[in-house]
Amino acid sequence: METRSLGETGHDSTVMTFGAIALNWLEQEGADQLVELVLDRGVNHFDVAPTYGDAELKLGPKLRQHREDIFLGCKTQEREYEGATRKLEQSLTRLGVETIDLYQIHGLEYEHELDTITGEGGALEAFREARSEGLVDHIGLTSHGDPQLILDALDRIDDLATVMFPLNPVVVGKDDDEHDYEAVLERANELDVGTLGIKAFAKGPWPSTDELPEADRPYANWYEPVDTPAEIEERFDFAASQGLTSVISPGDPKLVAMVLDAAERYDGMAESAQRSLVERLRHEQSPVPEQLHH
Repeated sequence: METRSLGETGHDSTVMTFGAIALNWLEQEGADQLVELVLDRGVNHFDVAPTYGDAELKLGPKLRQHREDIFLGCKTQEREYEGATRKLEQSLTRLGVETIDLYQIHGLEYEHELDTITGEGGALEAFREARSEGLVDHIGLTSHGDPQLILDALDRIDDLATVMFPLNPVVVGKDDDEHDYEAVLERANELDVGTLGIKAFAKGPWPSTDELPEADRPYANWYEPVDTPAEIEERFDFAASQGLTSVISPGDPKLVAMVLDAAERYDGMAESAQRSLVERLRHEQSPVPEQLHH
């Protein structure tokens, strides 16, 4: 599987990152098998979070067994020093590892949060302290609410190694500031900050709970995903062709094998094919930024 340098981290990430939230929906045996499958296919970058149910615990056994083969991203929604320190310790314990390769500010949504994080007694202090103690190697940020906020964060936090944000043809087709993630990609590339793409496989928001109760949704994703091999390959090719370092697999385990296939086969996407995909989908509803919960 193709690899790309993840900013200035010194790590070459596979063009697909495994979104380990998928493990939350499986029993331990199934989780072990899925991790083995992902590793067998060559994926070397994993992403997990404490908000993903039992995903950290389910990842633990195989993570420890194959620690050298996995670049591990984890994150916290805590915005202040105390909470972030506690959450990091909890994740290290649940995962059963000594170091997290990339520790990310999770789901940044508001300017005032950025002020808290970067201010005195903010989470960033905890991140930097943990890095000096060898508990984390690199600091990152994830957001899917406001591209301008990510640009501000890139300006204000000079040691960000990565940013994670939505990128898909629906978002690219919207010509307004609240969907301008291409500006984020451009700025990150200028700064040599690694870029991780989420929501590449989003078809649109789920129908309302009146029309389709949450329990009846066929997939565990926050959004309705594309779910055929052809559509998944098309979406993967599109996201990987935008210049992202890596594309994160969607949250439902049923979709992971198709994404692995697409990632292994990836060899670029013609500009004309990219343009026609954007044209076809630009009027679809974007699941970003309407759904801010992750």
